Amino acid sequence: MSAPTTASTVDAGAAAPTRRRGEAVAELFSQHGAVAVLVLLLVVGSLAFDTFGTVDNLSNVAVQGSFLAIVALGVTFVILTGGIDLSVGSVFALGGVLAAYGSGGGWLTAILLPVAVGALIGLVQGGLVAYAGMAPFIVTLAGLLGARGLVFAITDEGNTTPKVKSEAFVSLGQGHVWEATWPVVIMLALFAVGWVVRQRSRAGQVVVATGGGEDASRLMGLPVARVKLGVYVASGMLAAFAGALNAARSSSGVTTVGVGMELEAISAVVIGGTLLSGGRGNVTGTLAGVYLLGVIQNLINQVGSLTSSIQSVVSGGFLLVVVILQTLLSPSRKT
Repeated sequence: MSAPTTASTVDAGAAAPTRRRGEAVAELFSQHGAVAVLVLLLVVGSLAFDTFGTVDNLSNVAVQGSFLAIVALGVTFVILTGGIDLSVGSVFALGGVLAAYGSGGGWLTAILLPVAVGALIGLVQGGLVAYAGMAPFIVTLAGLLGARGLVFAITDEGNTTPKVKSEAFVSLGQGHVWEATWPVVIMLALFAVGWVVRQRSRAGQVVVATGGGEDASRLMGLPVARVKLGVYVASGMLAAFAGALNAARSSSGVTTVGVGMELEAISAVVIGGTLLSGGRGNVTGTLAGVYLLGVIQNLINQVGSLTSSIQSVVSGGFLLVVVILQTLLSPSRKT
């Protein structure tokens, strides 16, 4: 005989679809909430300030965010594996300085030299993390200090600012294609590649699996160490390349750039829905997170009366709210 149907069983069965819908909505917001908030801020800013929605202002936001976006793209894959990369700000500065010096040999040297050095830094850091089992925080903190030290060593303690000597290389940072600047076009192309790797490749699946459970991934025979090494190499290359583009944009290798950029990149990644513990996230969310930070900063500048300290408090508070919401809406909290 079948078990009698009780009122509580009926209520539980009726509530299950509602609960699943709620969990689906929470997951959707956690992963793509940054996009929705970005669109909302763009609309509100355009209505509140006459100068915000102009082509010139939004173009400036796009260009300024493109360099951070390229750096954050690499950081996204590192965090997806459950790691962290604190060296990207210093590698960004080093890439700019090396690009300026390398520009004497032409635009190709100006790109390849910093990218090669960035790859080497990532190779060392990734090797220590993936094969020596060292903590990513300590390894990349050492990388932060080491790369910044190289910047000062190359530039006579920061007293020398190398100038870009290749006009073709300058055009890469300042030129336009289809009414958009080259840095923005290149950034979007890199994110398209990143999206394919994350969503459509086996490597992207292994990256996510590693962050979701490293031991389980090893038991499944996945190349965890090799993938972890690869994401640090990619992060170093992208950070150095972004620095090279910035040097092309400014026509010089400025030694003071990139300070705190690692925190901005991590903030953008987290705001975009990637969990700091790894295993969940996407590159489109990171892109939205980068420009969400940029739009907030631009809106603060539109107000004009806030000091830099208040601006930092507002940006930090916003990040804290996002992290709290992500924690509350995380599927791992559901029972």
